[in-house]
Amino acid sequence: MQSKNTIHLGILEDDEFQISVYQVLFSHDSYSCEFFTSISTFLEALKHKQFDLFIIDWMLPDGNAEEALKWIRKNLNQAIPVICVTGRNDERDVVHAFKMGADDYFVKSSRNFELLARVEALARRARLEYPEIIHFGPYEVDFVNCRINLDGKDINLTSKEFDLAGYLFQNPNKLLSRVHLLEKIWGMAADIDTRTVDTHISRIRHKLELLSQSNWDIVTVYGYGYRLQSEQEKINA
Repeated sequence: MQSKNTIHLGILEDDEFQISVYQVLFSHDSYSCEFFTSISTFLEALKHKQFDLFIIDWMLPDGNAEEALKWIRKNLNQAIPVICVTGRNDERDVVHAFKMGADDYFVKSSRNFELLARVEALARRARLEYPEIIHFGPYEVDFVNCRINLDGKDINLTSKEFDLAGYLFQNPNKLLSRVHLLEKIWGMAADIDTRTVDTHISRIRHKLELLSQSNWDIVTVYGYGYRLQSEQEKINA
């Protein structure tokens, strides 16, 4: 049985030698690994499996890491770190990977313990950013299993609805612009407009039954963004 502190890695790599390196490098009980040798099988698995960190080879038999990065940043929690590992060391490739949403870029070499250290640092940073569970009035937000329940009953949320609601619960009474929410939840490379934020805010306000179930509501600041605000704060404003 895996410990709750085990880091579950999703590794997209088609080179058998590199896979064997990873198997040795992450053989410690602190890690569990699942390997994928094509982008198609990797993306299909992400629809129903959860990982703490991704290691992605840049060049795959059916494309490059750009497609995988776009899908991850559009559909999954933005806190999940992604490391691109490749044999290419061109500065333009490095810059492009970061623009597409990678958190780190590692050139394949014999310095495998450096890669291990980078994985540990990114995983630690991600876990500091999101606590495992927070309680907010009648709501329990479970960041490990991506669930929110109201008075013990699970609320049916999509992945992005959960990410947005969880971020608002972590930033009560803070004025957050639409652009900030778009970048934080959908990622810098997201090719969508701010109306997507408005749509998701409307959905989670309804699904969470805000105000009717608690003294909190998502307040619209016209022309700017939103604030998860208490009724008392409204009165004092």
